[in-house]
Amino acid sequence: MTAPKSVDVCRFLREELGSASPDLLRSMVKTFAEALMSVEADAVCGAGYGERSDDRTNQRNGYRQRDWDTRAGTVELAIPKLRQGSYFPDWLLQHRRRAEQALISVVATAYLLGVSTRRVEKLVEQLGVTNLSKSQVSEMATHLDAQVEAFRNRPLDAGPYTFLALDALVVKVRERGRIVNVHTLVATGVNGDGQREILGLDVTSDEDGAGWLAFLRSLTARGLSGVRLVVSDAHRGLVAAIGAALPGAAWQRCRTHYLRNLLTKVPKSAQPWVATLVRTIFDQPDVDAVRAQYARTVATLAERFPNAADHLDDAREELLAFTGFPREVWKQVWSNNPQERLNKEIRRRTDVVGIFPNRAAVIRLIGAVPAEQTDEWTEGHRYMGLKILAKARPTVITTEGTQPDRTATELTAA
Repeated sequence: MTAPKSVDVCRFLREELGSASPDLLRSMVKTFAEALMSVEADAVCGAGYGERSDDRTNQRNGYRQRDWDTRAGTVELAIPKLRQGSYFPDWLLQHRRRAEQALISVVATAYLLGVSTRRVEKLVEQLGVTNLSKSQVSEMATHLDAQVEAFRNRPLDAGPYTFLALDALVVKVRERGRIVNVHTLVATGVNGDGQREILGLDVTSDEDGAGWLAFLRSLTARGLSGVRLVVSDAHRGLVAAIGAALPGAAWQRCRTHYLRNLLTKVPKSAQPWVATLVRTIFDQPDVDAVRAQYARTVATLAERFPNAADHLDDAREELLAFTGFPREVWKQVWSNNPQERLNKEIRRRTDVVGIFPNRAAVIRLIGAVPAEQTDEWTEGHRYMGLKILAKARPTVITTEGTQPDRTATELTAA
């Protein structure tokens, strides 16, 4: 095994992804701990690993393995050996719980604070390491960044991805001396095994059609295929981007986000009644009943709030795209609610940071969350059964008064 400072990053990441390790944190702790030991061993030798220097007083001589039990799991550490004398990290001789807490704190804070080298340098002092330079801390952070980038750029080869959910979150970033809002685009899909999988993450300046189109094309370039239905809010330009990048896919407008928009069309006192009325549309047992109730809801709403009724009537086809698929998956595809847990976890971490120092820090933090969540989903039960997916794939989507196979492009033009 080579030293962490000179590790073949590509090979390391291929092995990590190939093993489908369920614990990203354990992997990061191992990487960080071995990088710390490498820095200490360099200090003892008087020169960096592989560096020719007149100041060198010792040389590396392989590694010895030691298991380290932490709450993140058992970590197998490769401890550097020296040709003369011996080396062993003092912080591993300390009370294990203290060392473990300090190291996990380093890793977590590195993500939460956008890998602030100054902050990480202070934290590693808890382990008794006081001779780290900022460049060395940055080098350790690069190892962590590489794991996130490998996840973001991995091939999407577990398709077809029948159902795709898209969402965006706004975070604040400091750029050119100003604080600006940037949009984090997240894509979640259901793969060929019926498991949910976070497919991609990107940061754009604006949530417009160009940003969504570039994002979706990057997903297709990585292997995204077989998409039959895309679920999202009515982000600006998104529906047109779906039609351009995913021809043949229908668009389901998130009913939860739409209802919030609709309620702005009626007085506050009437909002509970309108919300209850609209929800009755989705409580029906079959397609015909759903469409009949939709018509009754529009008619009832027109008696008191004609503008809101027109708004609801115009959104009919984009809200009822889910009816072209098996009844068993309706609750999972008529809104973006299943993605809310992921959004809350992302928000929990971004709220701690507040303002990010740059876009790379946004990707570093938010990119770690999808990697962990995807591993958790992979270990869990199937999100959709294989028989249900088989029924959904050849489904011909029909809407009242339209031709079959109505795509997102056609919905946009309608």
